[in-house]
Amino acid sequence: MSETALLSAVTARRADLVALTQELIRIPTLNPPGLHYREICDFLGARLKARGFTVEMIRARGAPADSDKYPRWNLVARLASGAGDCVHFNSHHDVVAVGHGWTRDPFGGELDGDRIYGRGACDMKGGLAASIIAAEAFLDTHQAFNGAIEVSATADEESGGYGGVAYLAEQGYFSPDRVQHVIIPEPLNKDRICLGHRGVWWAEIETQGRIAHGSMPFLGDCAVRHMGAVLEEMEATLFPLLASRRTAMPVVPEGARQSTMNINSIHGGEPEPEADFTGFPAACVPDRCKITIDRRYLIEENADEVRAEIVALLEKVKAQRPTFTYELKELWTVSPTMTNRDAPVVKTVAAAIAKVLDKQADFVVSPGTYDQKHIDRIGKLHNCIAYGPGILDLAHQPNEWVGVQDMEDSAKVMALTLAELLA
Repeated sequence: MSETALLSAVTARRADLVALTQELIRIPTLNPPGLHYREICDFLGARLKARGFTVEMIRARGAPADSDKYPRWNLVARLASGAGDCVHFNSHHDVVAVGHGWTRDPFGGELDGDRIYGRGACDMKGGLAASIIAAEAFLDTHQAFNGAIEVSATADEESGGYGGVAYLAEQGYFSPDRVQHVIIPEPLNKDRICLGHRGVWWAEIETQGRIAHGSMPFLGDCAVRHMGAVLEEMEATLFPLLASRRTAMPVVPEGARQSTMNINSIHGGEPEPEADFTGFPAACVPDRCKITIDRRYLIEENADEVRAEIVALLEKVKAQRPTFTYELKELWTVSPTMTNRDAPVVKTVAAAIAKVLDKQADFVVSPGTYDQKHIDRIGKLHNCIAYGPGILDLAHQPNEWVGVQDMEDSAKVMALTLAELLA
């Protein structure tokens, strides 16, 4: 079957692509806590089973956040024909909180011109829909092919992927003996191939004090003031130091080519009261204050150095404050990763981009991690990229949207990739 026929088959499914994306957006798979995971897996499973795929529903029992109330459901669908390679499209089905500032229904899937709006539209239900349309167009135009196609919809990427791809990788679903090529349709722009990501090191820092009556703070020791000294030292020395470091990795956007750290949260003193509580706080000196830090590091750095830098900062503050005590708790870490540009999936997708868009692909690295980290680290499968529709800057924003033409073009690139790798 000719490439022209395959591309025409994708174009003919444009309305279906729009409808599928809208239906996925209308299933509010919010994480946390993990809503409607089974519902979206059942929806996708019915569609793929009708096309001849063998469908598995896999609960990540024992994974972080998995519970009977919020089970972590994943779907893996496979269709094989011959003994050739397997091409796997992996998309996460969870979406982040809606937040404020929307002027559209976050779960309405509204189509306005070329844009479909909704939480998860670009990150990454548009990419999930595009991969399914690509696979269906390929199957309808290639009655015989040599290899296997897999489509997965996985849980919890937005909170680390431990109830999704990490669990599946531990069970062997991303073993190089089973899968040879992985494409993750994250929203990195349709003319870009994302080779990998920076490293990440998350930790909690708790400063400790002594509780006392708020009218006599001199009898206590304020943990919030201790944390203020930590933040002041970060502003004075750590943040300027991180800004001075640059990487050779092609990270986008430009601001992410340096080391960065985000203070993800801060909590001190009494716990926040319930929403319906109408009273006032008690007068107490806070004896605990905690921050969560999200440190993104470069391929030129390593996790041990990142941790040592934080410890040195805390010890410096301790030397300046006689009653200062702290606890440092590491939450999780992932090393930077970058697929070789000569990898088969990279070269094949780059050639398809040139055919569909009439331009050379850009090669980039993501500022944040995504599920490639687990495929690489646990699955030991390095022939993996992120490629999909959507504009990265729109992810997690109010009025998130994905372009219909971008999805169609990306689906064409994915379909041509299947035709080349499964010839």
